[in-house]
Amino acid sequence: MIDHALVKRFRQEVGDRLAHQRRLDAANGLAPMTGEDERQFARALISRVLEEHARNEIGLGRTPPTIEEEEGLAAGIHAALFGVGRLQPLLDDTEIENIDINGCDRVFVSYADGREEIHDPVAESDDELIELIQILAAYSGLSSRPFDTANPQLDLRLPDGSRLSAVMDVTIRPSVSIRRARLGKVFLSDLIGNHTLTPEVGHFLQCAVAARKNIMIAGSTNAGKTTLLRALANEISPTERLITVERALELGLDQFPELHPNVVAFEQRLPNSEGQGEITMAELVRRSLRMNPSRVIVGEVLGDEIVTMLNAMTQGNDGSLSTIHANSSMEVFNRIATYALQAGERLPIEATHMLIAGAIDFVVFIEKRNEYERGGTLRRYVSSVREVTGCDGRVLSSEAFTLGPGGAVPHAPLSCLEELAAHGYHPGSW
Repeated sequence: MIDHALVKRFRQEVGDRLAHQRRLDAANGLAPMTGEDERQFARALISRVLEEHARNEIGLGRTPPTIEEEEGLAAGIHAALFGVGRLQPLLDDTEIENIDINGCDRVFVSYADGREEIHDPVAESDDELIELIQILAAYSGLSSRPFDTANPQLDLRLPDGSRLSAVMDVTIRPSVSIRRARLGKVFLSDLIGNHTLTPEVGHFLQCAVAARKNIMIAGSTNAGKTTLLRALANEISPTERLITVERALELGLDQFPELHPNVVAFEQRLPNSEGQGEITMAELVRRSLRMNPSRVIVGEVLGDEIVTMLNAMTQGNDGSLSTIHANSSMEVFNRIATYALQAGERLPIEATHMLIAGAIDFVVFIEKRNEYERGGTLRRYVSSVREVTGCDGRVLSSEAFTLGPGGAVPHAPLSCLEELAAHGYHPGSW
């Protein structure tokens, strides 16, 4: 067991010494340490502080920490300085998918195999939990994000790519949900291998991306929409310039320059305490069109940016990708129409359906199911692919792939088959 009170004390001490060294370097005209140099220097400081602590304990006639206890303290201090404190062991576990925290001592962990367990507390108090989230909010993303009574909601991307959502003051105790990014560098072949996609659907999607079709990925929360989006994006040629637009950075396509050397990642900026400085998703989508994009990728559509995005798709930026929450592939069109009604343009439903028909080529629906008959295994799979074929007062579409015994299977003929065939797609060849 780690003495978290000691970790907190030593973190402050090491942090103070680190800050003092930064000031000394600046006063002597030295270049600031790189991130890796700073981590190495911090490790040396941690060793020094722990050695001083051991000598002090011996001087007081007490037993100093064992080697194992010192290693635990060192890891805890380093995680508090550069990681996410007592959350770090959970984020280091590659089998964990979700972490739900209902107050500092009510921690629920969901695993990839469907198991759910209660975990040890992640902070000594709710105030300490809020302080941890505030520290993360100050250093994650492109700009500092407040988390306090005036700003009780927070969304951000952790250093490992996981998504964190937190609220306070609108719940009895602070509540945090962390969605793990277990598959960062993921390809369609990986999703075929874990049975998220059938081989034919995987090949179809590969050809659809190559043919620059606009694809909307739909599904419920935690169904795997973002992972599928990453896999589709990784089918895009490295020669293309990609611009991603997100509420909180999470796609991380710029982290793999060997796949995407030319990426610009936009992140929505929230207003400051005086209500100034906000840059909305819709504004970022408009800005992205002026940045010479080959494709625009909108991480998640949740509001009025939908009209701007659909307009972008119809203005020559073919091959766009996005995700949206929906209960079926057919429901996506009504969901988009609802968002469009909330936009400043106040588009009537008929106009929205015309815009959808001109912008979106395919809707891919992914769902999850906990298969209790197989020991509670959580399974994710693409169950429907719907092709948009036109508009007649409403969006006309056909289900190109529907759920069969072994996954999604061909159902209706594709109207754009010739275009896809030019990129290697031939139905029934799998």
